[in-house]
Parts: sequence; C-alpha cells; structure tokens
Amino acid sequence: MKFDELLNKDYKELKDMENALRKEYFNLRLLSKTTQEVKTHGFRRCRRDIARVLTRMRQISGGVKNA
Repeated sequence: MKFDELLNKDYKELKDMENALRKEYFNLRLLSKTTQEVKTHGFRRCRRDIARVLTRMRQISGGVKNA
C-alpha cells in the first residue's frame, strides 16, 4: 500500500483498515509460532502498512497542514 492511497480516506475507514492489519499481523505471528510456513516478508509489509495508517490518522486528528 502506498501513502497516496490513504490520503482520500476518512478517519473511520483508516481505523477499520488499522484493525484489519492488526488482525493480519496477529495471524502471521500465530502461524509462525505454530511452526507452519509463513512468508516472512508479510511481517515487514504489515508493520509498515500499520505505521502508514497510523501516520495518516495522526495527520487527520492533529490537523497537520500539507496533508
């Protein structure tokens, strides 16, 4: 996901997206601990997507200019 894709979403959509990403990250961790094969690049992608969503949410709630 690119940050540009988040610019036109509102706070509620971002919150829903954050919850979905956190669930996905939890499931990845769960699969890795139960010795099932997991694509390890998914961890990094998921963490970074969560960070992007949280950054955009902070911009919206904080009223940051140029956002």
